[in-house]
Amino acid sequence: MDSIPANRRLWNQISSAYQREHDPQIGATPRLWGMYSIPDAHLNALGDVTGKRVLELGCGAGQWSRALAAEGTTVVGLDLSEAQLAAASRAMGAAHYPLVQGAAERLPFGADSFDLVFCDFGGLSWAPPHMAVPQAARVLRPGGRLVFNVASPWFEVCYDEAASRVTTTLQKEYFGLNTIAEDGDATSYQLTYGDWVRVLRGAGLVIDDLIEPRPEPGTPNGYNETDPPDWAHRWPAELLWVTHKP
Repeated sequence: MDSIPANRRLWNQISSAYQREHDPQIGATPRLWGMYSIPDAHLNALGDVTGKRVLELGCGAGQWSRALAAEGTTVVGLDLSEAQLAAASRAMGAAHYPLVQGAAERLPFGADSFDLVFCDFGGLSWAPPHMAVPQAARVLRPGGRLVFNVASPWFEVCYDEAASRVTTTLQKEYFGLNTIAEDGDATSYQLTYGDWVRVLRGAGLVIDDLIEPRPEPGTPNGYNETDPPDWAHRWPAELLWVTHKP
């Protein structure tokens, strides 16, 4: 299915509100992963990118990209939404980096262009993985890495739509995970563990690690309500995949 037009419309509509709510947290400190803003220094998923050419899939307002650019990394920020790219341009500051409008499933870059492709709830949450992962692998140089953070299947199957929160009760069928209907006919995507492995391996990538970020009790979730509040300390809310292209 082509979810690009509806997803673009949604993010153009919600960009300003999203940035007002979340940028004070994710824009204040560099390199924070996921719903619980866990520092990469604790997880070491991205690691040292000095001297690397980097692509962020779904850069939003560029919180990650501008932090990497400030470190001297050669980074390109890609996003589907022109409103998100405008926010990234306004927030760029002194460390300038290129911004490109495009979709993760149709990357406008040549093969072997980047040493690292990454996203944090970006392009690999909002594009069909069976299309976007091969595109990421295509633009990676040999030895390059694909690192990305998405919601875990646990989180999705326990999400109670009526209550707008994650609970301890299974709400959806695990084997029914694929597309998730969002507002305005937009679509996000989720796979089972096995399907993620098959998509990554099918794109010729080697899985180096699967990090399940575990926040400490009392760490706030900046995006969703959970019941109990320490849900993500007890069950994995996110999957942080670390892969490379041989």
